Amino acid sequence: MYPNQRCPPWLQFRIKASMMSRNDQLRAGSRSMDQNHSNPLRRRLWLSLGFSRRPLLSLMIAAIIPLLLFGSWVAYITATQQREQARRRAFETVNQVAERIAAEMDAQLQVVETLAASASLDTPSLQGFYTEAQRVKATHPLWETVELADPSGTQLVNLLRPLGVRLGPTADRESFDEVLRTRQSAVGGVGPVGPISGKRLVAIRAPVIRQGQLIYIMTISFIPNAISEIFKSAGVPNEWVGAVVDARGNFIARTLAQDTELGRPASPGLREAIQRAPAGFYVAPTLEGVEVETFYRTLPKTGDWSVHLGVPSEVLNTPVSRSVYILASGGFASFLLALVLASLMARDIAQRRQTEVERTELALALSEERGAVAVEAAELGTWRWELGRGKYFGSERCWALLDLPRGPDSNPEESVPTERFLETIHEDDRPTIQTAAQRCLRDGSTLNTEIRVERRDGSLHWIKVTGRALNASGGHQPVIHGVVADIEPEKRAQAERLDLLRRLAEAQENEQRRIARELHDQVGQTVTGLSLGLKALEQNVEATSILEQVRWLQSLTADIGRDIHRAAADLRPTALDDLGLRESLIAFTSDWGERFGIKVDTHFVGVDEQLPPEVGTVVYRVVQEAFTNILKHANANNVSVVVERRGQKLRIIIEDDGVGFNPDEPGGMSAVESRIDGPPLGLSGAKERLTLVNGTLEIESAPGEGTTLFIQIPLSHYELRP
Repeated sequence: MYPNQRCPPWLQFRIKASMMSRNDQLRAGSRSMDQNHSNPLRRRLWLSLGFSRRPLLSLMIAAIIPLLLFGSWVAYITATQQREQARRRAFETVNQVAERIAAEMDAQLQVVETLAASASLDTPSLQGFYTEAQRVKATHPLWETVELADPSGTQLVNLLRPLGVRLGPTADRESFDEVLRTRQSAVGGVGPVGPISGKRLVAIRAPVIRQGQLIYIMTISFIPNAISEIFKSAGVPNEWVGAVVDARGNFIARTLAQDTELGRPASPGLREAIQRAPAGFYVAPTLEGVEVETFYRTLPKTGDWSVHLGVPSEVLNTPVSRSVYILASGGFASFLLALVLASLMARDIAQRRQTEVERTELALALSEERGAVAVEAAELGTWRWELGRGKYFGSERCWALLDLPRGPDSNPEESVPTERFLETIHEDDRPTIQTAAQRCLRDGSTLNTEIRVERRDGSLHWIKVTGRALNASGGHQPVIHGVVADIEPEKRAQAERLDLLRRLAEAQENEQRRIARELHDQVGQTVTGLSLGLKALEQNVEATSILEQVRWLQSLTADIGRDIHRAAADLRPTALDDLGLRESLIAFTSDWGERFGIKVDTHFVGVDEQLPPEVGTVVYRVVQEAFTNILKHANANNVSVVVERRGQKLRIIIEDDGVGFNPDEPGGMSAVESRIDGPPLGLSGAKERLTLVNGTLEIESAPGEGTTLFIQIPLSHYELRP
């Protein structure tokens, strides 16, 4: 309860005073923190208010972490792309060099074949051919010599020697034998050191065929250094290794150590690669021991020559390795920064949480103080019922309301066994509190009941018990917490109100009885005398017109008498006083059914004794008011009334087959609660009458299904007469 809620002015004053005291403490605490700069709480409050650079530092660290990771990743991606670009360049260079060497060798083959078709070879004298060969060699500076040999391999012409000089056998017999066998031009590998040239030369041979006979094999030899120039012209970097090898795996040309490696076998990795596939990729060390990634390709029409271009693995992988180190360093640095950021955020969260805890504790203390003031001002007692332990705990006010003696120790909370607590409650109300407690634990509903306490002086005292159950899951014992309030003044006022209503009802019934007696005894007798006088006048009057008028007056007097009798019966039926409830209800329902043309069935079950006058009067009036509502609103054809006594309870059921209504809809009760003519006050009046005898009224109805009233009145407090 807070000051802005409904409470007595003195309670509002006490709560405001408490709040002012607490605010003064807060202001005093704030001034003490301003004076003492070393107070940790002050520093936490300053941090929570934003007077710290830690959030800015956290933002900077949070911004640096993704930049580091992104930069490291970009460096790694860039290095990887550079390596792939170098590999693509090596592959393209291999294709370019292979195409140029193949084109060059094809051109040389064409020249050799053209020279082999020369007419100078048709004559027995070779002087013409010697002269023509010198002329052609002069136009090809890369040629070392031109030779002509017979099918046996003996050289007949060699431009390195004069014509007619005795010459030895031709070099590179392997390519020579291939031409003899296939009679096709052929490109040989690196031959041995020639006996005439003293060099390792590359031979291109072509057959000289006349009239279907192979008469000569012509050979041109050139220095392989010219092929190395093709690699250099292709723009191969200096650290890259390029080579051309023949079918046997011997170097024809090489970008590194050309002079020393010419004709020597290539590395095992290269030789395995050309034996495995005509083109591809392999990783193997060079003759110098440098590991390279090599692309190669076999040349067409060259006798299985192959071009190889190797890129050192260090050149390719060093940038990638460096980027990996950068990426790892960036990740590690980001991890360290993340730890720093987490530490800063954890400290900030811890400080904020500590500040919130302190604020919450302060607010909780203030709230508890307000609650204590409100509870004390409202004169409420707090209690806790631990049903599992069989203990009942209560505050001082609770003990006072239960009229239990306090112990010798002035504890704020006393406890007694559950049996002792139940002994303080009236025996008729003990099942009520026990049932309410079990329902509260089972359904989680609110315990809200009114019980009577037997005080030590023998008097009864009304209290109201309200509580809620705590969650009993997880092995916890079932516990109910609540408050207890003194409602004795309210009950006393309620009893006085009921007594006043009862006396008003009795006064109303007495007044209606007096008016009914006056109508019956005085006005009724006067009307009866008037009727007798008119009867005597009828006998003495002979005129027809006067006789008819007298008869009309006599009939009118009879109607007036019946109306007065009915009004007297409605105000207070004499049968209710003389014959009791049963006979008076039977007479009323029969007369009502005949008057309005509605069939009425009235049944009495177990009602043999004479009911108390106040109960009979209430039942009669309630039935009377129900019939009035049926006549006005139900449009019914049949009505039944059942009056049944079961033990110490009287039950009345009034049912009709009328139009019915929906009690749950807004305005649905308006038809039932309409006021009727005369003293009764409709359904609200019936409920008021029933409260005088502790009775209850329930209604069941639905559109098109009629209406049923259930009335129940306890008879345990009355002595029934036979």
